[in-house]
Amino acid sequence: MTGTDYKTMTTAQIRENFLQFFESKGCKRYPSSSLIPDDPSLLLANAGMNQFKEYYQGIKTMREIGATSCQKCLRTNDIENIGDARHLSFFEMLGNFSFGGYTKAQAIAWAWEFITSPEHLGLPKDRLYVTVFTNDDEACELWQEQGVDLSHISRLGEEDNFWAAGPTGPCGPCSEIYFDQGPEFEGEKPGDDGDRYLEFWNLVFTQFDRQEDGSMPELPHRNIDTGMGLERIAAIMQHQGSNYEGDVLRTLIAVGEKLSNKRYHETAATDKSLRILADHARACTFMIGDGILPGNEGRGYVLRRLLRRAIYHGRLLGIRGEFMRTYTHEVMRLMATSYPQLTEGKDRIDAIVSAEEQRFCATLDAGEALLNKELAQLPSGKPLSGEVAFKLHDTYGFPIDLTCEIAENAQHPTDMDTFNALMEDQKARARAQANRDAWGQANSIWASLSDELSETEFLGYTQNSCDDARVLALVRDGALVPSASCGDVVDVILDKTPFYGERGGQVGDTGTLRCGESVLHVDDTQHQAHILIVHTCTVQKGSIAKGDTVSAQIDVTRRELIRRNHTATHLLQAALKQVLGKHVSQAGSLVAPDRLRFDFTHFEALTRDQIDQVEAIVNREIFAAEPMVTRVVPLAEARKTDAIALFDEMYDADVRIVQTGSSEDAVYSRELCGGTHVRNTADIGYFKIISETSVGSNVRRLEALTSCGAYEYVDAKLSELGQLASMLKCREDDVLARVDQLKSSLSAADKKLKAALSGSSSDQVSSAVSSAYNKSGYKLVIAHVQHVEAKDLRSMWDGIRQCMNQTPCACVLASSTGEKAALLAAATDDAIAAGFDAAQVIKAIAGAIAGHGGGKAAMAQAGGTNAQGIDDALAQARTLLNV
Repeated sequence: MTGTDYKTMTTAQIRENFLQFFESKGCKRYPSSSLIPDDPSLLLANAGMNQFKEYYQGIKTMREIGATSCQKCLRTNDIENIGDARHLSFFEMLGNFSFGGYTKAQAIAWAWEFITSPEHLGLPKDRLYVTVFTNDDEACELWQEQGVDLSHISRLGEEDNFWAAGPTGPCGPCSEIYFDQGPEFEGEKPGDDGDRYLEFWNLVFTQFDRQEDGSMPELPHRNIDTGMGLERIAAIMQHQGSNYEGDVLRTLIAVGEKLSNKRYHETAATDKSLRILADHARACTFMIGDGILPGNEGRGYVLRRLLRRAIYHGRLLGIRGEFMRTYTHEVMRLMATSYPQLTEGKDRIDAIVSAEEQRFCATLDAGEALLNKELAQLPSGKPLSGEVAFKLHDTYGFPIDLTCEIAENAQHPTDMDTFNALMEDQKARARAQANRDAWGQANSIWASLSDELSETEFLGYTQNSCDDARVLALVRDGALVPSASCGDVVDVILDKTPFYGERGGQVGDTGTLRCGESVLHVDDTQHQAHILIVHTCTVQKGSIAKGDTVSAQIDVTRRELIRRNHTATHLLQAALKQVLGKHVSQAGSLVAPDRLRFDFTHFEALTRDQIDQVEAIVNREIFAAEPMVTRVVPLAEARKTDAIALFDEMYDADVRIVQTGSSEDAVYSRELCGGTHVRNTADIGYFKIISETSVGSNVRRLEALTSCGAYEYVDAKLSELGQLASMLKCREDDVLARVDQLKSSLSAADKKLKAALSGSSSDQVSSAVSSAYNKSGYKLVIAHVQHVEAKDLRSMWDGIRQCMNQTPCACVLASSTGEKAALLAAATDDAIAAGFDAAQVIKAIAGAIAGHGGGKAAMAQAGGTNAQGIDDALAQARTLLNV
């Protein structure tokens, strides 16, 4: 058997060929959903079927016979195995799906046609094997009808060839397709652990509904869910034996070879590190491209862990300095044609990777210093404790492999039993959190209604009211109801509405619905299931029923304030990009009537000058009085412009562009946005930033006011300025000069006070010197001084030495500020020669003030949190020094 008895195809060719094939069969092509799934039960998109869950459950129906997609997926439950020949964190899953639209027989026939026909993969039939579930005679017969010899069909048990959503619920048999890589690989039959028979396509036939008693009645309609890992079939089609030998990953491995001057297949350790770098770099590029930011929990933690693991393995290969952007740029070059959002997010990806790489390199340096400190304290040959190793790993992000390597070089083994036990406890907690029933979370009245009802027509771009809206549905407490009466809180769905449903950061409208004498106050408006605008109402008078015709009126004043804040948010983002850089990207927003809040990617606090620049730019655009222009265009056309798009937003085929200025020369801001906006930038009035804060790693937040809110804010500040001027007895224009004058006077007075309290002429110094103890060879002062801060104890020691007039002396001084206590011990050279050791004294008495400190024989200090222990500390000093 040879590896060249069939054609070769690139990854890109396989992807497109697959999707076109199933489109020709009547399936609708769906783009990959984001790695951030629209499903609260999932952390990350991990399978092609994720975006079709509601169709599987029967909540929604599909007009086409089925769907096909190439889905971005990410799984990290076996991250420790990534780096072998098979496991990947990020991968692409080719899939075709049916929800009662086509049959098991068609699914099998089409799979065989795609795999074997020369127009598609053209794989040799004699190297193909299939497995079916033990008692799935139907699948076995269907494969034989395609010409598969019975000797190439194996029956496997429930563990291998039966899929279930959980202990109960949808389930069904599977059928897997294997490729025989040849006798040079290990393995005797499909399903073995060896790599000879490589499974590359799994067909799941979801046809049963398992009950708690174990019975399995048929589902209302059978579903088809197939998946084929693109990397695995690419390796096969390129005559390679592993996922990492395919064109995409092998090219990324070559990046590591160039950076490290190491060669793939040189050593096992080198191979593992090169594979991890290739895999993790691709995963991180796509995660950041989809809007995930490094963090300490959830998706952010997964991203940070992958980034840090990649950086660590770069260090193992001898790569120093920043290098991850070299990888991300290569990922973009290889894959941006199929995933254009990678190119669109290049600046953001670059900035986040660079910031995280700098931070982790500092962490590695700090962790290594902490580890070396721990190792220095261990007796020769004693193991490094598992608790320390786990703390380094879990708290500081210091890789356990590096811990073990450093400890081993210092002749200390690592207590891996304890470390592994602690890791297993952590994993168990994570599994318990992750193993929620993903199928039980998505069932929603809104998904069901969105399948029955047409999309709500939104009139609010041009109208504030509507007199003939029809009530399509009423929902109370999550269930459909025919009517609602006075006092009820009910969700109302209309066929058309001027009310904006909350989305894209803009809050929902409020207002009134009327039907004859009946009055409903609209408390909030939300978007549900992507197409429905839902009005949450309190029935204030009369009643309302399904089928009624109502008049709808929004709160116009409130909407106008929201419009101003939304347009100002667009101007703000454009100004931030201009001042800080193109890496700035929206990470969340709130557009309310009273304020706006904007979260964005950036890696340090803004300076006062930067805030002032941003504020000035936004106000310049407001004062320019440019018209706001909106137009609806195909998404493909919009992507050719420089319009800003949200990275985690799923856009329709046609999108709305909102821009300032009617001519290209006047455009300052251009975004894809479905929100409501002012007609002219001048309508905003005035813009004022009121705060700048951090809301997480690499994310900053600005809060701002416009229009009436900005005026009221500035007016309040001016009123405060007037009150301050009155208190300072000066004009408002002179407040800063008056404050500077007072600061100078206060500083001078403070210096005089410190000199009076701690100088040689102070009463405290004179009293302390007069009560000094006579020791053999020097005089000793022990005193509790008042109104002297810790930093001024040294000045008091200087005063004591001056009073002693060159007599050999030493001191033990204590002071307090609130609950905090400070100690200082000091001595002249003659006193040290006579036996006084300041460091020894401080070490002995610091515990009395719940503190710690240190120093040398000539001077030592300590700080503590127990001021009540000062007398005990000085008493211990007297005992220690025999006075």
